[in-house]
Amino acid sequence: MAARPVLDPRSPLVTDDPRHGQPADPTRAVPPLDVEAVVDALVQVLRSGASLAKIPPDEAERQIAELLAFVRRRLTADYDVDPFGFDEDFTLHAYLPILRPLYRSWFRVEVRGAEHVPAEGGALVVANHSGTIALDALMTQVALYDDHPAHRHLRMLGADLVFATPVVGDLARKSGCTLATSEDAERLLRAGELVGVWPEGFKGVGKPFSERYKLQRFGRGGFVAAALRAGVPIVPCSIVGAEETYPMLGNAASLAKLLGMPYFPLTPTFPWLGLLGMVPLPSKWIIEFGEPVRTDELGAGAGEDPMTVFALTDEIRQTIQESLYRILATRDSAFFG
Repeated sequence: MAARPVLDPRSPLVTDDPRHGQPADPTRAVPPLDVEAVVDALVQVLRSGASLAKIPPDEAERQIAELLAFVRRRLTADYDVDPFGFDEDFTLHAYLPILRPLYRSWFRVEVRGAEHVPAEGGALVVANHSGTIALDALMTQVALYDDHPAHRHLRMLGADLVFATPVVGDLARKSGCTLATSEDAERLLRAGELVGVWPEGFKGVGKPFSERYKLQRFGRGGFVAAALRAGVPIVPCSIVGAEETYPMLGNAASLAKLLGMPYFPLTPTFPWLGLLGMVPLPSKWIIEFGEPVRTDELGAGAGEDPMTVFALTDEIRQTIQESLYRILATRDSAFFG
């Protein structure tokens, strides 16, 4: 039998693990993490990134200070979350900054009629839905914070699938989204929040490119009933540009059913280019807010009258459809401008 080799204690194969025959030294302490050095290194990386992005030094230092303050608050749990899960600190310092490059540089969003959205108090923003992936909702959220004089947070109503999706559901809650129910919508509206709804749902966002900018059915009007009961105005919103981000040429329905998805899109780039196919095309966007429709004049019981709800729902839908056609007739290009 061959002799068992003896390892040199200086060999890298020898460890402090007792399983290797070397008892661990209980007096050996793990060196403490030099937090100050880590922070200094992070600051240097951020400064280098800001320099490459050609951000003015004063603005770069302000942004770095805000980021470090945000990290400190997260580590010490020094932030508030409302009963719906909305985390304003996270939204302002992590969520919106991630979306802004898409909003400003990629889609070059042009906002019209922001003055029609109330500066305070409850209101319901109703918009068309399109684009295969619901980027239109996210861009509307950025528009109402960045390009509205009052910098309002849009509390979006989302489908069950949003909250059932890992990571996405948690991000949606933190950024102010809540489940699309009339009860939650009414609670938010009565609390003076600005609520956003895309009543076409998956029928709108997942429609084929051949039906672009043709509104689908607006559901049963639950959102209108909530606005009527709360007595808040309804602001029609028309979004142009989202349809061209992921032109949906087909739907692999069998695969969608297997994966538990409402549809599986086939676009000019996806799934043919893999993950690269998920990069949206740089279409030029226009988000237009129309004149608000008052509901307080219709009486307290209007929300319980099916005919009133149906008529107002149809009026809002028709207003958005006409606005879409008008904007499309005057835009120069889907990608330039």
